[in-house]
Amino acid sequence: MAETHSIISVGPRKVCVIGWPVDHSRSPMIHNTWLKRHGLEGEYTKLPVEPAELADTLRFLPNLGFRGANVTVPHKEAAFEALAPFVDPPAERLQAVNTIYRDPDTGEIRGTNTDGIGFWTHLKKSVPDFSGKTAVVIGAGGAARAIVDVLETEGRMKVRLVNRSMARAASLVADIEAKAMVYDWRQMPKALEGADLVVNTTSLGMKGQADLDIDLSPLPASAVVYDIVYVPLETPLLRQARDRGLATVDGLGMLLWQAAPGFARWFGVEVTEDDVAAARSLIEDDLKKEQG
Repeated sequence: MAETHSIISVGPRKVCVIGWPVDHSRSPMIHNTWLKRHGLEGEYTKLPVEPAELADTLRFLPNLGFRGANVTVPHKEAAFEALAPFVDPPAERLQAVNTIYRDPDTGEIRGTNTDGIGFWTHLKKSVPDFSGKTAVVIGAGGAARAIVDVLETEGRMKVRLVNRSMARAASLVADIEAKAMVYDWRQMPKALEGADLVVNTTSLGMKGQADLDIDLSPLPASAVVYDIVYVPLETPLLRQARDRGLATVDGLGMLLWQAAPGFARWFGVEVTEDDVAAARSLIEDDLKKEQG
C-alpha cells in the first residue's frame, strides 16, 4: 500500500463515509447528531466511490479535506489491502477496514475495524449480566467474521457457525484463524442446543427478504437472541424469541456503538450512552417514516 499511504493533516474536522452506493447510509445522521450535542465544529458527509477509484480516493483523502472516514460495502476488504500494513489488530485479523483515522503521534493514515467491538458493546449494555459460554452465529458473510472474532477474543466464547455453505463457513474460520465449529444448516437444532447466545448475521428477516425460519425450542430459557438486522427493528426472529420469553437484542445498537470509536478518534470526544440514545431516537423516527 506504499503508494496509497499518506499523512492526514490536522485541518478541518471533516469526515465522510465511503461506499458504493452510499445514499442509504445513516452514519451522517449519527455523527452529525453527536457533533451538535457536544457543540463541536465539524461535518460528516457521504462520499460515493466506485470500486475502481477507491485506492486513489484513499491516497488523496487528506487533499479532499477529510481527516478520516468510515468505509462501508463493498469497500472494506479493498480498504484493508490499500492501507496494510498501517492497520490495527482487529482489521488485521478480519482483513477488513471500516474506520480510517489519523495517528496522533505520526500523522499517518491508519485503518481499523470497529464492527466487532460495536456488536459486543451493545450486547453487554443490553444484557449487562450476560456471561454466556457458547454462541451460535448464523451466516458467514462480513458481519459474521467480525462477530465470530469478537466473541472469541473479547467474550472468550465457544462459537458454533451455521451456514448453508459449509465450505464458506470453513473458509471464514480459516481466514480469521478462529476456533469456531462449523455446522450445516440442517444441523441447526443441534447447534442451538444449550446455546447461551444466538446471532443472526444474514439478511433473512430484513424488509423485503424472506424470514429466518428456525425453531428456537432447543435454546435454554436463559438464552439471548441477537439479530443484526434493524429494518425492521423487531424481526420475525426477535418476535419469536420474545414470545418464548427469551432476551432479545436488535441490530440498531451495533450500528451506533461501532460508530463511537471513530467519533472519539476524529473529534476527541468519547460518546456517552445518552449520545447513543439520542441518535437512536432520530434513526427510529427515520425508519418509521421510511416504512410509513
